Amino acid sequence: MKKDTAVVILNWNGHKMLAQYLKTVENYSRDEADVIVADNASTDGSLAYLRDNHPNVRTILFDKNWGFAEGYNKALDQLREYKYYVLLNSDVKVTHHWLTPLLEFMEAHDEVAACQPKLLSLLEPEKFEYAGAAGGYLDKYGYPFCRGRIFDKVEKDEGQYDQPINIMWATGACLLVRSADYWAVGGLDARFFAHNEEIDLCWRMRQRGKKIFCLTDSQVYHLGGGTLPKGNPMKTFLNFRNNLTMLYKNLPEAELKQVMRMRWFLDYLAAFATLILNRNYKDFVAIYKARKAFKKWLPEFEKDREAIQKACVEPIIPERTNYSILWQYHVKKVGRFEDLPEV
Repeated sequence: MKKDTAVVILNWNGHKMLAQYLKTVENYSRDEADVIVADNASTDGSLAYLRDNHPNVRTILFDKNWGFAEGYNKALDQLREYKYYVLLNSDVKVTHHWLTPLLEFMEAHDEVAACQPKLLSLLEPEKFEYAGAAGGYLDKYGYPFCRGRIFDKVEKDEGQYDQPINIMWATGACLLVRSADYWAVGGLDARFFAHNEEIDLCWRMRQRGKKIFCLTDSQVYHLGGGTLPKGNPMKTFLNFRNNLTMLYKNLPEAELKQVMRMRWFLDYLAAFATLILNRNYKDFVAIYKARKAFKKWLPEFEKDREAIQKACVEPIIPERTNYSILWQYHVKKVGRFEDLPEV
């Protein structure tokens, strides 16, 4: 019987992760979905491991590392017959019955383009996990935060966010997306390579009037930091460059100049704070290089911005706040999502 859902794990030298977590994915997903591993030219024995231990898992093989965004685009392009895709990190441990609430909700709500489960930490299971927690939001200057996580402050899961809710973006660690909506906006932006690409994707879908949800009846456990660990200057570079690019592509015209001027100030403030307070020269340089790279490649996104704005039917998105999360966190000392002003 043909299945409507493909759970797709993008792998690059993730043999250890596959050996630890793929069994749970296969065992707890196979009744509802086909499990597929797309491999970005791994050299660590990943393919031999899959062949010997998971013969029923389909593989898609690439001849080089295309990164997260383009790797998924190329893999999903070969899977257009599926109604739903689940983009799942290799370092995610799923739980029994995890897919059912997500799929049932999507089947009942055609207006919803994508959703995510509750994301908990594998290392500290009582806590949310940084990458997506209980659903993502964006402040007025483009800084992402989550129900359960503001910057580096991660909350314990005490059931405080156990209700389905509209969100701005769903985590790329475990993202269920309707294939028609994925391709309607062109998929992930391959130029990002990695970081912020799922927020950009969700923003483009939201502007077309589609909804994004977090459904906490489903929960998974994420290790996190498997590709580029926190503190890696390349991660800092990609986050800053891609976040600025995402803002340029998606911001309403009325906000563009004001927000980008403020981000110029805030980015250099962050760079000098990193250098002076943390004595982190590498991250200081990474932020500077990210600003420079953004300015250099900006012209190639002019047509993207024009097309996105033309297709926009919902420019004001409630889950993108009208306040600064930096001000709330650093000045007003708000460390919990539930204590923030209402979204």
